[in-house]
Amino acid sequence: MALQKEMLIDRDISWLSFNKRILDEAADSSVPIYERIKFLAIYSSNLDEFFRVRVAAIRSLAGLGKKKIEKELDFDPKQLLKDILKEVGDQLEFLGETFRENILKELERNKIKLYYDDVLQEEHRREVTSYFKNQVLADIQPRFLIDDDELFLENKGLYLIIELRDHQENDRSTYAYVRIPDHLPRFKELSKIQDKHYIIFLDDIIRENLKFIFPDQVIRSCFSVKLNRDQDVALEAKISEDIVKRVKKQLEKRKVGAPTRLLYDGVMSESMVDLLSDKLGLKSKEMAKGGRYHNMNDLMGLPNPVGSSLKATKKKSVALKKLDDYEYLFDAMNDQDKILHFPYQSYDYILRLFNEAAIDPKVTAIRATLYRVAANSTIARALISAAKNGKEVEVFVELKARFDEANNIRWAEKMEEAGVKVTYSFENLKVHAKVAIIHRKEGEETKSYAFFGTGNFNENTAGIFADHGLLTSKKGMCRELDYVFGYLQHGDDIPMPLKHLLVARFNMQENLLQLLDREIDWAKKGSRGHAIIKLNNLEEETMISKLYEASQAGVKIDLIIRGICRLKPQLKGVSENIRAIRIIDGFLEHARIFRFENGGNPKMYLSSADWMNRNLHKRIEVGFPIYDKIVFEELEELLRLQLADNTKARILNENLEHYIINHEGEKIRSQVDFHQYLVAREEAMS
Repeated sequence: MALQKEMLIDRDISWLSFNKRILDEAADSSVPIYERIKFLAIYSSNLDEFFRVRVAAIRSLAGLGKKKIEKELDFDPKQLLKDILKEVGDQLEFLGETFRENILKELERNKIKLYYDDVLQEEHRREVTSYFKNQVLADIQPRFLIDDDELFLENKGLYLIIELRDHQENDRSTYAYVRIPDHLPRFKELSKIQDKHYIIFLDDIIRENLKFIFPDQVIRSCFSVKLNRDQDVALEAKISEDIVKRVKKQLEKRKVGAPTRLLYDGVMSESMVDLLSDKLGLKSKEMAKGGRYHNMNDLMGLPNPVGSSLKATKKKSVALKKLDDYEYLFDAMNDQDKILHFPYQSYDYILRLFNEAAIDPKVTAIRATLYRVAANSTIARALISAAKNGKEVEVFVELKARFDEANNIRWAEKMEEAGVKVTYSFENLKVHAKVAIIHRKEGEETKSYAFFGTGNFNENTAGIFADHGLLTSKKGMCRELDYVFGYLQHGDDIPMPLKHLLVARFNMQENLLQLLDREIDWAKKGSRGHAIIKLNNLEEETMISKLYEASQAGVKIDLIIRGICRLKPQLKGVSENIRAIRIIDGFLEHARIFRFENGGNPKMYLSSADWMNRNLHKRIEVGFPIYDKIVFEELEELLRLQLADNTKARILNENLEHYIINHEGEKIRSQVDFHQYLVAREEAMS
């Protein structure tokens, strides 16, 4: 069906709705205080990236000129910028109120005092001065703003802008700025007084000691600022033969990207705001009022002197007897497919798989895709070890994984030095698939073992992101995965049709549309048409159009969308059969799962791909079917719990406003309940 403009929500406004949902968790008094602080930090970090990338791109479009905009764009970037800044302004106001009236007061109730524009206790004043002189002063490089000087602020750097007056003069002000060192802890725990713990921002330690930095000046005022710079350097369009050098060059550009937003203390004087605007060459719409402190993502490092009682109880990883009982994982994979649910279950099983493959004399070859590599990657080390042990190791390293490029380059170079055959990014194409295949000589036969994942080969993020990984030795799936690696490593054609895998840019969208068409056919025949679609982001218009068509045909559609959702659910006459929910809880929902009722013979696929234009058309992604009955049951239970969640799920309306689900009846919190389900399942098997 043809999509009308009013049937879609702008992707950036939709994303801001998601980020606001995270901020809501920070204001929820039922959430332990340090978990609320964590959500506040995540919100701030997300918003920073949004301005560095998305807002920077929209500002570029807004500068095209009216005629070009009308000719080439189907939206008004200037109006979109206004809408974004209005929404962000409202959210930042809520953030400030939440921090002052909610977070700080709750900390105080737990006998933790975080200084916030407060007069220091006298003994703390001496302590702060000592710390400043011994630990901070060496990193302070004050700069004066001379009339004809330009001001350069580094991306995400925190600065204090200071108004000064010479002791000998009464009226004339001069201005200086000091960068707050980013390699020192943002917070300093001070001495306990009676039964209360005290913590201070590094910003305030410097504020308290400005007289040592400017001994001949009177401090008139001091305010904090932070600048976001454009970091979307369009790497995808700039890959050449010498890809590593090109990417390194582009990374350098990020340090001096064009300013996209100056965040300043909302009580700063108008004259100082005008000065900053002039020195940085910013328009008023590129400057945003904030609070006394910026870079609130640093709250992740806020000391917790009280202990675990103020944090959420950490769930113990569920062991898998069906894997632990095997001496070698290859034997387990030979018996039947195994699925791992991270972080409910340990990522160590995946590390074990690569480690066993690296040392196993029967293993002849390993192939893997790496998108975001852990800083101290066990998997990369295992691949290096495998190459040194004489195995054929081929790795596709994606160098355009935004903000992870430098780390990926570092590991790629280490692997190449060890003899790993490394293939780098394609021009104008990202490889986002999370797959690996291992070939093992077993008697006269070479057997293949595959890993298919919804998340990265990254043991660090696996403790935070809720993802799934399938271990299988099914011949058809392994054979088709070899086709994918043949394409990635050697440019070989992928034989079509693929019978098992969904591969973006080859058959993924076509097959997804066919699966939805099948549900439409069932509904038209009077049978039950039903699809459950779990994604991070739903943006691609062809898929949205098909979902609308299915809804109008009577297909019931349940969407579990964490982030961007351009589709408008519950729109009269268009999407009345579509229900959309968003779940924000302790783990970041990251998996993509597609379940189709298929007339009572349900089919299910997991995937690395969201339903976005970039995923379906500009990336290599891999979706994989679930054939094993036990694996299918586990994923069915996960989907059942998430659709029934009445604690952390929120229903989305056509404006993507969040509505709390009716709490009557049994309380269901899907992440907690799924963990309990896996524990009970293991106990039943032992």
